[in-house]
Amino acid sequence: MSRWCKNIAVLLIVSLALGACSRVGLAYRNLDVIIPWTLGDYLDMNGEQKSWFNERLREHLSWHCSTQLPGYLDWLDRLQVMVETNQVTDAALQARTLEAKKAIAETAQEITPSAIELLQGLDDKQVAEMNDAFAKDQRKREQEYLKPPLAQQIAERSERMQKRLNDWLGPLSKTQQQRVVNWSTALGDQNTQWIANRVHWQKQFSAAVAQRKSAEFPQRIETLLVNRESLWTADYQKAYADTEAQARSLFVDLMAESTPEQRQRLLKKIEGVRKDFNDLKCLKAAKQS
Repeated sequence: MSRWCKNIAVLLIVSLALGACSRVGLAYRNLDVIIPWTLGDYLDMNGEQKSWFNERLREHLSWHCSTQLPGYLDWLDRLQVMVETNQVTDAALQARTLEAKKAIAETAQEITPSAIELLQGLDDKQVAEMNDAFAKDQRKREQEYLKPPLAQQIAERSERMQKRLNDWLGPLSKTQQQRVVNWSTALGDQNTQWIANRVHWQKQFSAAVAQRKSAEFPQRIETLLVNRESLWTADYQKAYADTEAQARSLFVDLMAESTPEQRQRLLKKIEGVRKDFNDLKCLKAAKQS
């Protein structure tokens, strides 16, 4: 997480409703990016591994489409009703978030055996390249998110959120713009905890892969992929809970201040997400079977 296009968002409700990914259909066609199996970003697979990977990916896509997508459509229905009836409350958002987390966990559980098999087949050179890629990713994120002064980090976070909101709600009022600024300010140096925890997780992942021939390896990888929150640092667990609460509060306040035109635009966007799902050939085939 928080986001389907690159990492699972802090809050899936924000990802879908506020547009971290503008075309969910496109994201679905790249399921290897939106599920917790992003090894393709860090591994240079050989031809045999790529063929195996693509075959497994097709199988996971078929499973995901037939068993998970119908639930996503129901989830969108509940989201739409919340907006239509002006019931965007903290409790409702918490419920939608728990549902989203459950769906993410089910998908992670499904693909974990394939991830284990792939990792067990890596040679030492590939593992070294993966670790180098992790280090490169860390340096890039530190440069982008930690090197700027805190005031700049806060301003850039606010600008990113306002851009997403403008796409999904239309132009924000002055009051709404200030609420976004206040939200970003309240998060403070959240980037520090986020990146520190990311490094912490990657180190545990690398340590597990170094012992990929051991009997404990499958369970270790399952924990890293399915129950990753249990391995987070104590500081990040606290920061993550606060970030979720801040995101819910922001969305509740923005919707309370929203105009009829903004709500209509949001509903249209949600309907567009629904159409992207319904237009997928695999879902049509699943409905006919």
